[in-house]
Formats: sequence, structure tokens, C-alpha cells
Amino acid sequence: MTVPREERAPLTAWLGVLALLAVVAISYIDRVNVSVLITDPAFAHHFGIAGNRAAQGALMTLFLAGYGIAAMLITPWYEAVFGVRRGLIVSLACWALFTLVSPYAGSALVLLTLRFLLGASEGPLFSLKTMYVKDNFAEGAWGKPNAVSSMGVSLGTALGIPVITFALVHFGWHGSFLLLAALNLVVGLPLVALFVRASRRRTAVREPALRRFAGALRTPKLGWILLIEVATLGYLWGSTSWLPSYLLQARHFSLAQMSALSALPFVVSLGSGFLGGYLIDRMPGRRVPLVLVIGSIGTALCATTVTFADSRWLAAATLILANAFWGLQGPAIPTLVQQYAPAGSVGSAYGVINGVGNLVSALLPTLMGVAIAAGGDHGFAAGYALLAATQLLTLLGAVVLLRGRAPAGKPAAADQPAAQSR
Repeated sequence: MTVPREERAPLTAWLGVLALLAVVAISYIDRVNVSVLITDPAFAHHFGIAGNRAAQGALMTLFLAGYGIAAMLITPWYEAVFGVRRGLIVSLACWALFTLVSPYAGSALVLLTLRFLLGASEGPLFSLKTMYVKDNFAEGAWGKPNAVSSMGVSLGTALGIPVITFALVHFGWHGSFLLLAALNLVVGLPLVALFVRASRRRTAVREPALRRFAGALRTPKLGWILLIEVATLGYLWGSTSWLPSYLLQARHFSLAQMSALSALPFVVSLGSGFLGGYLIDRMPGRRVPLVLVIGSIGTALCATTVTFADSRWLAAATLILANAFWGLQGPAIPTLVQQYAPAGSVGSAYGVINGVGNLVSALLPTLMGVAIAAGGDHGFAAGYALLAATQLLTLLGAVVLLRGRAPAGKPAAADQPAAQSR
């Protein structure tokens, strides 16, 4: 099934999608910033967190806490008051401000507060992105723009560690913060201002933020979509947190090999994410969860194979393949929200799903650490078993959605007008 020519989005809409891709990538570079900085003795001693694993971990935990809370509670206000373009501009200005002042924080407590505020300012991002796609693309053509804009997750994760490492080596830890602030101001803000425009398709529904939030909570199948989001993000945070350690300590790759292999899974997921979006746009709306079924089974099998592989190169190859299957699933979640959420509450519904998803999934790296520590010689096998388990949750949610009724307003392929099919 394809969209009729007269319903296809103009070039300007796709330029906005590419701008969103860049903004999402910048946001993910922001997230991995402290993961590199805590390895720098000068940074750790300046804030008094050298050797304090709890304080170091809190830098990411508080970011995700701020992100999750804001995604749930601030997004409805953004949706009601700002809209996509102004909401992104306000968010990017806040990202730049909090990043710019971070190196001048006088204590770890102030830095932790700034990390919480940075996470909160990034919280509405994916909801705004999801709103933009629904407003600018016809129903049945959401898969590919969802996929392309979401590529920023893989791109930012793949580039984040090399970019921050480069900044740390050449400009010091102060300079790494200033570089990120510059990315927001010099790259992110101009792209949004130039290419993210309001759409004539935008719904005219005008409701206060609280009513939008209440409407989001009434989204059909909300719990099952939320379960899939938790599992998907759990795999992302778990694999990202422990992949370097696994490659170095369990498989004994060199530091240079580890650096390259850590980026490859997310590079591969760029292509598989677009493939997922392409497949979604070629199938009836009620069949969208099939992409999740295929992706979750493939990811679970690959993650399980990693633990039994005798060859370290086979283990690395299956890790990369696992991310290919994981990336395939990415466009399905925002597409499901766009299908099921009530009119005028798409952003708020995605805010609830993404906010709770980040808050809950942030626990998985810790659970993996406990499993790895308790597992002795087979510790990493126990950790990766948890990653495989996340995909079983995705599979469960996808099967339930497949067995349910088709989303309102999205007829099955047999009911589509002839003009929409080749």
C-alpha cells in the first residue's frame, strides 16, 4: 500500500525530518557526554567524584529522571501552548544554556542539578518529533519519516563517544561542554528555525494541557505500547552501558578494536531502522506490530547466541546483527502512537510512553551489573540473558496488538481505496 501522489509530503516536510534527525543526534551526544568525562581524572577531581561510582552513575540517572518526568508532565503544555517549532526552539535554547554553564558549576550537587534540568529540557523532544510527522505526512506514510528522524538515536550514540573523546583530548573537559553548547546553538537551532514548519494538516483541536494529558491516558492499548517502549529502551541502555566492558573484559579485544566495534551496532541500526519504516508503509496499519515480532525474535536469538559463541569475532558479529534487528523495531512505536492516540493528544501520549519508558528502562543497566557481578565466570552471559528477556516482552506486546482490533481510522488493506495501492 502506498500513499496517492496528491497526498505525498512536499520536500519541505522532508527537510524538517532531516533537521529533526540532526537534533536527535545532538541530544544523544549530550547523553553520552558524562560517560566519557568520568574517565578524566581532572573532571572527577574538580567535582569531588573521583572513585565515587554512585555519584558518577547519578550523573546519568538524574538526567534520565528529569527526562522522564518532563516527557510526561511538560509535553502536554508544550503541545497546548508552543507547538512543534516553538517547542523545539525553546528546548534547544535550554539545552545550550544548561550545557554552557555546566563547566562552571562549583560543586557536584550543582552539576547534578544541571544534569536533571538538561534531561528535563530534552524530555519533550520525541513527542514533538512524533507530532511533526503526524502533522506533515498523510496517514499510511508515517513509517519512513518516523524511521529517518529516529536515526538520530543510532547516529548520536555511534558518534557521541568519538566526538566527546576528541573534544576532551584537544580542548579539555571544559571544552567538551562548550562544544556541545555550540552544536545546539550553531547547528540545532538554525536547522529548526529554517526547516521545521507548521503544517496545514495540523489538527485544530484546542485543549488545555491537563485535558490533553488526560486524553493521552485514555489512548487504546496504552499499556501494551508502553511495555514495548520499556523493553526497547531497556535494550538500548543495557547494551550501551555494558558493551565496551563486555568487549574488553569478556572477549579481550584491544582498546582500538573495542572503540570501532562499539560503534558498529548503532551504525548498522541506521539502515535497519529505515528498512523498518519502509516495511511499515507497505503494510496495513493493523499489521504494523509484525515488524516488532520479527525484530524482537531476531534480537533475542542474536543476544542469546552471543553468550554461547566460542569465537570472539562470532560474538561481535552477532552483537552487530542483534542491533540490526533491534533497529528494525524503532519506527513501529511512534507509528502505533500516531495510530491510536486521540486527536490533539499525540504528543502527550508519546510523552507518557517515552517518559515512563525512560524512567523504568534506566534500571536495566543496574540490574545487568548485579547479574554480571553475581554470575562469576558467566556473569556477562547472565547480563545478556536480561537483554534477551527484554525482547520477549516486546514480542508479548506485539502479539497482543496483532490480535486486537485495527486502530480507528486505519482500515485494513482490503478496505483501502484502489488509488492507494499499486
